Amino acid sequence: MNELIDEYLKGPALLKELVAGMTEQQLKAAPVPGKWSTQQLVCHIADFEPVYADRMKRAIAEENPTVFGGDPDLFAAKLGYDVRNVEEELCLIDCCRKQMARILRPLPPDAWKRTVVHSVDGPITLETLLKRITNHIPHHAKFIDEKRAALGCPRQS
Repeated sequence: MNELIDEYLKGPALLKELVAGMTEQQLKAAPVPGKWSTQQLVCHIADFEPVYADRMKRAIAEENPTVFGGDPDLFAAKLGYDVRNVEEELCLIDCCRKQMARILRPLPPDAWKRTVVHSVDGPITLETLLKRITNHIPHHAKFIDEKRAALGCPRQS
């Protein structure tokens, strides 16, 4: 599991790289019709980091707890994505992942099969939760790159 935890910890640096050099105007722009702005996307990721941290903590500490899904569109509509600060969001993501990595690293092998019961998806193991949140930032990377290209400010690789 150490390799997966290492990948999990790389997510915040990738996200910082994805948004590096963007102006506030570029972060808030929605150049792809029907898609969120980069700022909204970063806020979305930041909102779900503590949700997944909570789910993983519950999987470790409780016996088959029920966890609930969240509607990303409702979060975006009602949680002030237009007034939030991208640097603060990046800090939150980084802190959540560092804290969780400290909790996850010493777990015994059998802990990774512990489960939560998701209100929509049913039983999910701790290992699956970690895989899902680890893939969250890479999944959204292509969308940020798409926005940057549409704005004429592609990421420097």
